[in-house]
Amino acid sequence: MPDRRTFLSMGIAGLALAGCVRPPDMEGGAEVAKLAGALMAMGPQVDPEEAERAARVAYARTHELAIAYQITDPPLVHNTKVNMGLRPRGLCWHWADDMEARLREERFATLRLHRAIANADNAFRIDHSTVILAAAGDSLFDGMVLDPWRKGGRLTWAITRKDTDYKWVARNKVFEELARRRAGRA
Repeated sequence: MPDRRTFLSMGIAGLALAGCVRPPDMEGGAEVAKLAGALMAMGPQVDPEEAERAARVAYARTHELAIAYQITDPPLVHNTKVNMGLRPRGLCWHWADDMEARLREERFATLRLHRAIANADNAFRIDHSTVILAAAGDSLFDGMVLDPWRKGGRLTWAITRKDTDYKWVARNKVFEELARRRAGRA
């Protein structure tokens, strides 16, 4: 049976190796470039510099949050750990709140942030929150879903209308419906 020093050495070696490995999302910037291109394709009004900066920030923030949230499991397992108090954060709305806050700091002129929720009216699936980036003046349905929760700390992005995994609804509309339901029960 290995002694305490062996475990300590193995742990230090693991941390050292982990520090040497870049997250797959950031290697070579290829994924950042793809997302930037998709953001620019939303319309000629999107500033290429803003699209590149938004893509870079989205990938970097996803990586930062994965570390901060101590992501080691698939999303639903991690959710359970958060709900049991074993992890600090990492529910989908935490990711969305923290991603939105960081993107807002950029003060984009040609891009607009939206919030959306899926499955709020579905008793069989848990609801899911995300942030959506669209060209200024466009609705969330013309934007790009930025979802770091879906793959447990790896950024997933898709054009809102083509995101077949979720049917997105504007967050304020979901909140209004919930308020109506609560008022009806009172």
